[in-house]
Amino acid sequence: MSYTLNGLFPTPVQQGNIGRSFTQEELDFIKLHCEPNRTYKNTGNTTSLDRYILKQPEMKDVLEYINTSIKNYVANVIIPKHPVEFVVTQSWLNYTKEGEYHHKHAHPNSLISGVFYFDAEFEKDKIYFFKDGYQQIKLPTDTFNLYTSDSWFFQVKTGDIMLFPSSLTHMVESKKGDNVRTSLAFNVFPKGYIGEEESLTALHL
Repeated sequence: MSYTLNGLFPTPVQQGNIGRSFTQEELDFIKLHCEPNRTYKNTGNTTSLDRYILKQPEMKDVLEYINTSIKNYVANVIIPKHPVEFVVTQSWLNYTKEGEYHHKHAHPNSLISGVFYFDAEFEKDKIYFFKDGYQQIKLPTDTFNLYTSDSWFFQVKTGDIMLFPSSLTHMVESKKGDNVRTSLAFNVFPKGYIGEEESLTALHL
């Protein structure tokens, strides 16, 4: 006998890398926004007071790369029937020092969310994702894989980008290493013809 195991309705998480070093202007900008008068204490780490970082001219090329990554995600995951533009709404910087963390959370009022890393060490920095929801019966397992795991992590490095559904819960565990994990988080929302008149789901934004 033979069997086929199918991964039905998978959760799409896209990972990529910008493939270049950051310019001095970009690095100076990121360092500037790390200063105490430009940040506030979040739950576990520090976040920029500027919640629209990608609107700043110093981030023009980074935004272009992020938009290219979003287009690839949309073309392969959502494949919209009607013309829809996917736009970055809010964007902010997170600074995580050794021993700090980023609390478990998801992103309401957003369809796609992402994280872009200005400083991350592959051997020490990870992003964790969680399968939330009530499980009436839960059996312990001897083997953790994509089917049996309630959480999964990806190692990340400088220049990486992660894109995922905004409803997907995620977090950063207690930071190891002496680098300041520096990431730019952002939300994305569709703009245009969403849904369809015939199915009574039309929404024009």
